Amino acid sequence: MGVRPHFPQKTGRRRPGGDGGGRGGRGGRTRSEQGRDPHPRPTPDLHPRPAPETLTYFRRALEALKEAPETGEERELLIHNVLKELEPQAQALATDRVGSGMLQELLSCSPPGPLSRLLAALLPHLRSVACHRSGAHVLQSVLLRLPRFPAALAKKEEGDVKDGDAGTLEELVLKLASEVRDALVLYSGDTHGSFVVRTLLQVLGGTILESEMARPRGPQSLGEAAAPVREWKPANFEVPETFLSCLQELSSCFLKDISVFITDKVSSFCLQVALQVLHRKLPKACARLCDSVIKYLSTRNSAADGSPLLLFLRDQTSSRLLEQVLLVSEPPWLQNLFENHFQGQLQALASHPIANFPLQRLLDAITTPQLLSQVFEELSPALEAILAQGHTGVIIALVGACRRVGTHQAQILQLLLEAFHCAEPPSRQVACVPLFGSLTAYEVYYELEEEDVPSEHKVEVAVARPLGEMTVPGSLLLQHLLHFSTPGPVLRSLTSMEGAQLLALAQSPAGSHVLDAVLTSSTLTRKQRRKVLRPLKGHYVALACSRHGSRVLDAIWNEATLGNRKEIAAELGEQNQELMRDPFGHHVARNVALSSFLKRPRDWEQQQEAVAKRRKALSAILGD
Repeated sequence: MGVRPHFPQKTGRRRPGGDGGGRGGRGGRTRSEQGRDPHPRPTPDLHPRPAPETLTYFRRALEALKEAPETGEERELLIHNVLKELEPQAQALATDRVGSGMLQELLSCSPPGPLSRLLAALLPHLRSVACHRSGAHVLQSVLLRLPRFPAALAKKEEGDVKDGDAGTLEELVLKLASEVRDALVLYSGDTHGSFVVRTLLQVLGGTILESEMARPRGPQSLGEAAAPVREWKPANFEVPETFLSCLQELSSCFLKDISVFITDKVSSFCLQVALQVLHRKLPKACARLCDSVIKYLSTRNSAADGSPLLLFLRDQTSSRLLEQVLLVSEPPWLQNLFENHFQGQLQALASHPIANFPLQRLLDAITTPQLLSQVFEELSPALEAILAQGHTGVIIALVGACRRVGTHQAQILQLLLEAFHCAEPPSRQVACVPLFGSLTAYEVYYELEEEDVPSEHKVEVAVARPLGEMTVPGSLLLQHLLHFSTPGPVLRSLTSMEGAQLLALAQSPAGSHVLDAVLTSSTLTRKQRRKVLRPLKGHYVALACSRHGSRVLDAIWNEATLGNRKEIAAELGEQNQELMRDPFGHHVARNVALSSFLKRPRDWEQQQEAVAKRRKALSAILGD
């Protein structure tokens, strides 16, 4: 066996292609082939501009709001009055870059009444606002504020609307949804309008997706590097039955124009969000959409080497949609999908630059031993080739499936040892952690010449060598392996590492998470954890003064017994001044209560005993 090169890393998601052409062009139809533009743009109109004095007033109002109490009637009254004053110019402000940013800042702390006024003022101009770069952000901010006031959705705020010409928040959201439903293809296909559609789907379903919770929102309003507005968004919240009924109607609209939502990149994002929301709230509607997607794709572009679906798995746009279909599929449906479309093609998909991503989602969705066995049997012979191609995400997903389902763990670990050339002779297995973590074969890592017969592992050489760079994919791989029922070789490799090497692992951005897995794995005993972490004794100060090492030390401290805590505190206390001068060390010293330990050791010990008792009692309650 020849010397393998350093395994390339390609686990990051590919960027969306501009128009779905090039590599993925075969998978979807062009607009000309569909015979019509899937989402005609609205007729351009000149957006009104807010008067300069309005922007000046708005800016002063925001400055006054910053000086007002954070809660209370005074603050709510100020917000109410400002939005009431600006209501006639709501459209102009929403579609102005500066005005939009200031509106979002105000909305971030608005009570429900002013939300109703603003939404009512924007609805007559919905198309021009939703399809505008700045206006779309304002509508999203309004919608994402609603989860904070579930009880106010059906309540009409007194004095907030005139003669009933607007309505409750619930009625206003349903009116917005009705207009979007009647022109769903247009809004979903617009670059900015699609964000409004996606947010609306989540609000109607009473669930805010993780991707939405992490996304910064809004332009920087005052020409300076302002922080993005932070929204309060729970993952799930109660919504009226009318919202779910409206969501059901929107799902039918997706079915009616399924070809557009599958083949157009921007529209496809809306269908992907719809699948995620429906999977949580209306699983039957989600299943119908999944069926429609697969049936449509299965009737397009016959493939000589298997299912027509294979062509779309290689396409930029439709492959992303298929990823979501796989993730929301129920086990029986997923088994059927595999047998009809994937079986016999996994190695080809794993080697493709685009299709390997849907394959990763298939692996992520596996929950049954039967399906995992079929997939494992087909993929396992090509494991080293997949690594050499740089598609480590496929291997990580396969290892994750073995961890989750609980089968084929010993086989996948043995295959990894063979792929990194440390299975034989057995003495090489002790080097698997640095090899897996750096995604490097044994001969390359230790800079050996090509050998006909693999040489024995030289412990003295391994001890003298600094730890290689830990990669993110390699760290993820090790984290999965440490949660296996029997992570023997990985555990032995960790316990063989010297203090300096373990310190380098803890100080590494990616490697520090490997030690997190050591501390959290349910398959490792306390004795095994202590054996792994023992070499860090004498390096606690270096850990404390490191960005990532200090986090590892905090985790070790939280799991430590009183005796271990005394040892850690005593070692840190010898360098107390150095710790207090370091920003990370200062945090650790406070967490350890180092000042109390040095000045009042008896009080410190009693405090730690009390903390230990509370933790033990809490663990017993949670255990029950």
